[in-house]
Amino acid sequence: MPEKLALSSWGTARVLIVDDDALARTALSNVLGARSDIEFFDTAESGSEALEKLQRENYDILLLDIHLPGLSGLELLRALGREHAVGCVIFVTAHHQYAVEAFEHHAVDYVLKPFSKDRINAALDAAMRRMASERAARLMEMVPQLRSFASKSQKIAIKMDGRILFIDPAEVISAEAQGNYVLLVRSSGSYLFRGSITTVGAKLRPYGFIRIHRSVLMNTNWVQEIQADVTGTYRLRTKTGQEYTVSRTYKENLRSLAQFWIGGEPLFAV
Repeated sequence: MPEKLALSSWGTARVLIVDDDALARTALSNVLGARSDIEFFDTAESGSEALEKLQRENYDILLLDIHLPGLSGLELLRALGREHAVGCVIFVTAHHQYAVEAFEHHAVDYVLKPFSKDRINAALDAAMRRMASERAARLMEMVPQLRSFASKSQKIAIKMDGRILFIDPAEVISAEAQGNYVLLVRSSGSYLFRGSITTVGAKLRPYGFIRIHRSVLMNTNWVQEIQADVTGTYRLRTKTGQEYTVSRTYKENLRSLAQFWIGGEPLFAV
């Protein structure tokens, strides 16, 4: 399964219509626009235009005509090759004689013009089922990797004072630059070691740390609330009561504190 399938939201698809007939493009666009499982769709009027879009963007389904200006539909698939393969291809054409070759390219369906909405929807349903099956298979392939990752130690090692300490990053509230040193603050004590806040930030980012100041990294799991004042600056209060100032440069990083916001836009949206 092409890796790009994972780029669309689960259960939705990104579609590219490739047809030089304006009426056909409009009819297909109307069908796609009425479906809730289509995340995004675009159109191309020639094989060369489609090739450019497919090399720039990720699409899960291709609604493809055979006869096109420049590259034909089949030539387009050959030009794409394996690197830019599209997950599912549905041929939509007036020419029945290319059906065998189309299915050799693993086409999901071969729809003859003139087509009905029901016929296109049936083809799209088949493509969505194939995508769901391939995504499920891909997830099953990833299970051993996920188990391996989960079994690995999540601790970080800090060399200081001739010894190495192993610390759970979940216990670290913040990391603060102190000249040529970095101070790791925990709810029960802190550790000071020689290092760069930039280097430490890169290593802590996978554990949920964001930069709120040029000299401060914050563990988002410890943040309890955001406070704003009339000057437009912000302060973070942690579960343990500490407060940290957020500089204007890094205020956009606060968006990662929550998956979604209720009661209007976040304070820092303006």
